[in-house]
Amino acid sequence: MRAYRGLVQGGKVILPEGVELPEGAVVTVTIGEAELIRAQLRLALRRNLRHRARPRVVVPV
Repeated sequence: MRAYRGLVQGGKVILPEGVELPEGAVVTVTIGEAELIRAQLRLALRRNLRHRARPRVVVPV
């Protein structure tokens, strides 16, 4: 068994350049606890920044 380190982008695992897996290979993806927490915090902060950046529309009375 070999281990590769990759990065998730757009829901897909991106492996380093030069890594080739045979077609139909069965793989197991594990996430370390620290990496999972870091990714969840980063996602939550991005959501909040987008929400706060929307301008408020004021309707004249």
